[in-house]
Amino acid sequence: MPEVLSLDLNGSGLLVNGTAPGCLLPDEVAHGRSDELVSIDLEFINGRITQIVPHGTLANDAAAHDLDRGMVLPTLVDAHTHLDKGHIWPRKPNPDGSFMGALTATGEDRSANWSAEDVRARMEFGLKCAFVHGTSAVRTHLDSIPPQDEISWPVFKELREDWHGRIELQAVCLFGIDRLDADDGYLERIAARVEEAGGVLGSVTYMIPRLDEHLDSIFEIAARKGLDLDFHVDETSDPEARSLAHIAEAALRNRFEGKIVCGHCCSLARQNAEEVDWTLDLVARAGVQVISLPMCNMYLQDRHSGRTPRWRGVTLLHEMTDRGIPVAVASDNTRDPFYAYGDLDLIEVYAQATRILHLDHPIADWIKTVSTSAAKMIGTDHGRLATGGAADLLLLRARDWSELLSRPKGLRDVIRNGKTVTASLPDYRELDHLIYRRETAQ
Repeated sequence: MPEVLSLDLNGSGLLVNGTAPGCLLPDEVAHGRSDELVSIDLEFINGRITQIVPHGTLANDAAAHDLDRGMVLPTLVDAHTHLDKGHIWPRKPNPDGSFMGALTATGEDRSANWSAEDVRARMEFGLKCAFVHGTSAVRTHLDSIPPQDEISWPVFKELREDWHGRIELQAVCLFGIDRLDADDGYLERIAARVEEAGGVLGSVTYMIPRLDEHLDSIFEIAARKGLDLDFHVDETSDPEARSLAHIAEAALRNRFEGKIVCGHCCSLARQNAEEVDWTLDLVARAGVQVISLPMCNMYLQDRHSGRTPRWRGVTLLHEMTDRGIPVAVASDNTRDPFYAYGDLDLIEVYAQATRILHLDHPIADWIKTVSTSAAKMIGTDHGRLATGGAADLLLLRARDWSELLSRPKGLRDVIRNGKTVTASLPDYRELDHLIYRRETAQ
C-alpha cells in the first residue's frame, strides 16, 4: 500500500504551504492559472472546508500542519469500473490475454461461481482498496445477463447503503446489444430493474444489423424512465467498428436530454482522418462524453502471441478535448480476465494514462480526468476542492507533477470529512475462501 504521511487529523485543521492544481481551485485562488500548480493554505472545521487561500494568507500558528509544498488533491472519482468481475484472476485467468479469452473465461467463472456471497465479497474488497487509495465515488458496470441480474443488483443496493458516507456507489447494467435480437422483453425488464435501483442504463455496442433499431429502443426507454446512458463502445482495433457514430446519431435523432457516456471507443484511433473528424463532430453535437480505460485497453488491444503490439489501444482524447468533448480516464477491470493487474488506485491510473496517452507537455489540466471532469460526467459532487465542501482530500508528499508521476505509490494521507483514514489495504487472503475453495476442499 502507499506509505502515509501520518497526519493525525480529527475533523478540523489548518494546512499551510501546500501545492494544488489551479484547475481544481476556486477562481479567486487560481487567478487564471488553471494550467499551473498554486501554493495554498487550507482550513477545515468539523469536516467542511472553510477557507482555501493563497499561501501566506492564513496565520501559520503552532496548530498548523506545514505540508512543505506537498500536493493537495481532492479525493478522486472512478467513473468506469467492474467491481463484480474483480479479483477472479487466481481462479479463472485469461488463457492467452486476448479479448475473446477474457470473454470466455469470465463467462465460465460467472456461471460457476457468482453467487451473492461471492459477488458481495469481491465487490467489497474492491471498495476497500479504492477507499484506502483515496477514491470517494465509483461507478461500476454490472453483468446483467439473466439470471445474474437477480443476484448482482440486490448486492449492489446493499453495498451502496453499507458504503454510504465513504464511497458514493453507482451501477450500470451491462449486456451485449445483440441480446435484444432474441429477447424482445429483456430491455423492459432490465430497465425496470435499473430504474428501481436508481442505476444507469447501458449495453455493449458493436456493428450488428439491427444496431440503430436497438439504440432507438434504448434511448426511448431511457427517456421514458428518466435514466442516463453509459455504453461500452467499439472495444476493438477493427476500423469498421463505428458504433460511436451510431450512438451520437441516435442521441440527436431521439433528442435525448439525459447524460450519455461512452467508454473505450478504441477503433476510432484506427480510422482515417476524415472519418474521425466526421465522428467527433457528431459526438460533440450530441453531447456524448467519453471515458478512456488506458491500462485495460493497452493490455488487451493488439495482443498477438509472439508479436510485439503496434498500437496502444486507447482513443483520441486530445482530439476530443480540442472539440470540447468531455473526457475522463478510469480503472476499468481489476485482477480479472480483462485486466490481470490493478488496484483501483486512481493516482496509478492517472500516472499510467499520462504515459500511455501523452497527457503531458504540457500536463495542463489533465488531472480533471480523474476528478472534476469525471465527477461531472457521472453526476456527483466529489472530486473537487471548494469552500463549503467536504474536507475530502489527498495529501501527497510529492511537490510537483514530476515527483508524483515518477512515484505514484509515494507517501500520501487520505482525509475524509477532515479525518485521517487509518484503514489499511485489505489482504488478498481475505478472498482465499472463495478463490481457492475447491483446492481447500480437496
